[in-house]
Amino acid sequence: MNHTKVFFSMKRVSYSVETKYKAVEMKAAGFSKKEIMKELNIRNRTQVKTWWRWYRNGESYRFSQQVGKQYTYGYRKITALINQCYTSPINHKRVQRMMQKHHLNCRVRPKKTTRIGKPYYKTDNLLQRQFKASCPMEVLTTDITYLPFGHSMLYLSSIMDIYNGEIVAYKIDDKQDQNLVNDTLNQIDIPEGCILHSDQGSVYTSYAYYQLCEEKGIIRSMSRKGTPADNAPIESFHSSLKSETFYINNELNHSNHIVIDIVEKYIKNNNNNNNNRIQQKLGYLSPVKYRELIA
Repeated sequence: MNHTKVFFSMKRVSYSVETKYKAVEMKAAGFSKKEIMKELNIRNRTQVKTWWRWYRNGESYRFSQQVGKQYTYGYRKITALINQCYTSPINHKRVQRMMQKHHLNCRVRPKKTTRIGKPYYKTDNLLQRQFKASCPMEVLTTDITYLPFGHSMLYLSSIMDIYNGEIVAYKIDDKQDQNLVNDTLNQIDIPEGCILHSDQGSVYTSYAYYQLCEEKGIIRSMSRKGTPADNAPIESFHSSLKSETFYINNELNHSNHIVIDIVEKYIKNNNNNNNNRIQQKLGYLSPVKYRELIA
């Protein structure tokens, strides 16, 4: 048997660009690899890991590249695959030589190191999925979502008022850092004693965020680790933002300026719809009219 021909005839499963984006979106929302694979019918868990790495590194353009350009298996696994699929065995040393000859060596994962720094400032989940508020600015929720639709990765930090679903503050930037979160929070005047819910991301458990909340008299609340349902309102909003704009129109490759414009228009329309819709609990007034009345 010609093992060289066998080696290069091994087919890889091809996935659509939309599937790849959906996988990384689910990963960002806290779903496990097993759940993602089951939902999207993905056969190889290393695919999800690879797509996630590209997504985080701002290399989403690679989602549309030709199949076979990513090499995640080393010579030992390739040897095992060939021997499982064909009756004529091949030695791992021969596979290694063939891979080296054709520059097919997999990338080695860098060793993870433990970061020693300031302790995490975590807190309890005060909401317990009871997403209710009796008045504006009583309970807020915040989160960051990825916007991999431009020439480089962008990040949207949003703060939502649970009372009426209004996005009361947001910022888009090309860096997911502490400034993104703190700048978003500094956009609004928050009454003392307001609850601000978030996940346990490093920017929300940092000392800088903790200190800013203390200065503003904000009561922090946090989801359980890896439980996006604990922050469902804003998770749902970010998901709808993408599905109703970029995904529905298959708009996956814009300039960053256009991406920002699309997001800002969506947020504006969302707020207008929520603010102008009359609600029975407000005496059939819109949230805007109600706030003006009680001010």
